[in-house]
Amino acid sequence: MISMLIKEHYPLTGKPYPKRLIFKVVGYSSSTWYESPTPRTGKRGRKPKHTDEEVLREIKTEIKKSRFNAEGYMKVKKRMEKREVNALVAGKARVNRIMRENNLLSPNRRTGKSNKREHDGIIITDAPNVMWATDGKKFRIDGLGWHWFFGVIDHFNEEIISWHIAKKGNRFAAMEPVRAAVRKTFGSIDKDVCKGMKLQLRSDHGSQYDSADFTNEMKFPGLEMSKAFVRSPQCNGIIERFHRTLDEQVL
Repeated sequence: MISMLIKEHYPLTGKPYPKRLIFKVVGYSSSTWYESPTPRTGKRGRKPKHTDEEVLREIKTEIKKSRFNAEGYMKVKKRMEKREVNALVAGKARVNRIMRENNLLSPNRRTGKSNKREHDGIIITDAPNVMWATDGKKFRIDGLGWHWFFGVIDHFNEEIISWHIAKKGNRFAAMEPVRAAVRKTFGSIDKDVCKGMKLQLRSDHGSQYDSADFTNEMKFPGLEMSKAFVRSPQCNGIIERFHRTLDEQVL
């Protein structure tokens, strides 16, 4: 009976009645309706609009008419959705699965293993002003939305030399605590005030710190950058540990 009601269409709009409304009227649970595996996919849950065979056919059509070779599943998925005629919408996980099962994924995909450099050294210094670290921490204030905390810390004794809070965590906000730390430690932010010293500034490869504006700003006082290894947060572990303490006790 319920199957017959679901197939009925509202005369004025020509669209089917909402399933939740039908379940409510007949006193039927939606979880009971979806608890049995569907005959086409063998999985529980909502029945897909298009079968796997239909999605596979459209995937092959997109691959065949593409001007590029070895494209990923996301590009294929987006092009199917943006068609002016016969657009097909399918979940990215489903498109990925179908392409993998039919050996249609790019053979040049990046492997899970990477040749990243492992950090196994000591980052605590024997004297102050040898290695500073800077990084950003995003946090939320009730009623005011998201904000950013940027700080500069000394690797010698984990002292927060300076800090800055901003609504927008861009490269200009990241510069502020570094300027303040140089001014506080050396008395000015004049050109080449840090030049000739052993002092280095450790940062990760965030967009703020890899930007040309930030790099040029550090060159003005002569502050040498020391970049952490890619995907090795332990290289910047001093300020990362401070952020954890800040998160647990304050934020």
